[in-house]
Amino acid sequence: MATKKTAKTPAKAAKPAAAPAKATKPAAASAKKAPASKAGCVVGTADKVAAAKAKPCTETACAEAPAAKATKTTKASAPKSVRVAFSVRAEVGSKVFLAGSFNGWDPTAKQMTDKDGTGVFTCTLTLPKGKHEYKFVINGIWCADPECTDWVQNDMGTLNSVKIVG
Repeated sequence: MATKKTAKTPAKAAKPAAAPAKATKPAAASAKKAPASKAGCVVGTADKVAAAKAKPCTETACAEAPAAKATKTTKASAPKSVRVAFSVRAEVGSKVFLAGSFNGWDPTAKQMTDKDGTGVFTCTLTLPKGKHEYKFVINGIWCADPECTDWVQNDMGTLNSVKIVG
C-alpha cells in the first residue's frame, strides 16, 4: 500500500507544477515572436496567436479599434443643442415661415405663429452650436431678419441673416 501512495503523491505534485509552466511559457514565447500592431493586438500566424491564448485580429480590426475610441471621444465632446427663439413683425393674418441652413432652406418646414394677434410671429428651434443662416418667408416672399445685424451674401446675390449659437 505504501507503494501506491508514494506513486500517487509524486504524480499529484507534478501535475500542478507542470500545468502553469506549460501555460505561461508558450505565451511568453509567442508574445516575443509576434509583432504588435498600433492598437496593441497580437499579429502573427494563427498558431502563435492560439498559443498565446490571444484573440486573433486582422489589420482591419486593429485599424477599427482606434476609430471606436475616437467615436466615443467625439460623442462625449459633441456640442450640445440650444433652444433658439426667432421673431419677426408682419401683418396680422400673414403666413410666416422660418427657413435656413438648419432645415435645408425649406420655405414651409417651420411655420411661425402670432399667438397674441399683434403681428409678432415667433417660433423656437433647438439648434446645435455653430453658425446658422436663415430667412423668413412672409406670404411667399423671402426676407432677411430686419432685427439681425449679422448678415452674409448668398449665391442668389441677396442677404441671409446669421445666428451664432454658442
